[in-house]
Amino acid sequence: MKRNRSDEKIRRVPSGAAVPRAELTEALYRAFFEEWADRGFAALSLERVAARAGAGKAAIYRRFSSRLAFAEAAVSTLGLRITLPEVEGATLQEDILNLLIQTRVVLRHPLVHRILPDLHAEAARSSEMRAINDRVAQARRERAEALLDRWVRRSELPEDLDRDLALDLLVAPLYWRMVVRGKTPTIANLETQSRAIMAGLTALGRTARLD
Repeated sequence: MKRNRSDEKIRRVPSGAAVPRAELTEALYRAFFEEWADRGFAALSLERVAARAGAGKAAIYRRFSSRLAFAEAAVSTLGLRITLPEVEGATLQEDILNLLIQTRVVLRHPLVHRILPDLHAEAARSSEMRAINDRVAQARRERAEALLDRWVRRSELPEDLDRDLALDLLVAPLYWRMVVRGKTPTIANLETQSRAIMAGLTALGRTARLD
């Protein structure tokens, strides 16, 4: 009863006054990924997620309106952890290599490695999950657009670059190797890959100029 009265009090306070604790939100994300990795999304239970996080189910619904909304928010955090600060004097290849290294950190996490194939399988079966997957992918691509802007600003790539294809080239080879083939590349592999991607991007620039 004490917990119920506390929950009721939280619901009645003015909007913005009851801020969910960041550490509990992080624990819920972690528990959500663990449950997803263990059982697959189709069998995922919010009750078990809450229990894993040491919280009540109400803690989830104060943050997310549904299991799908929870999934979208959780998956979105993966892309947000990939950042590429601008390094003074960095070359195009060094920027690409830094992006690949940070992406590898995310993709090699054991939970992420188990969840992503199931995410794509669910997207093939569910229009709602497909929409979530598309929105998350679009958000990641918009963040990568900032990299293209940086390189165009530095005159390393032309303004009329085929951006859609360029965004595919940036991380698709690494994603294929790690998620589809289940292989983790070494730093030496990533260096080679960064050179190949750079060659592809500059070739796109030459093609754009010829067109």
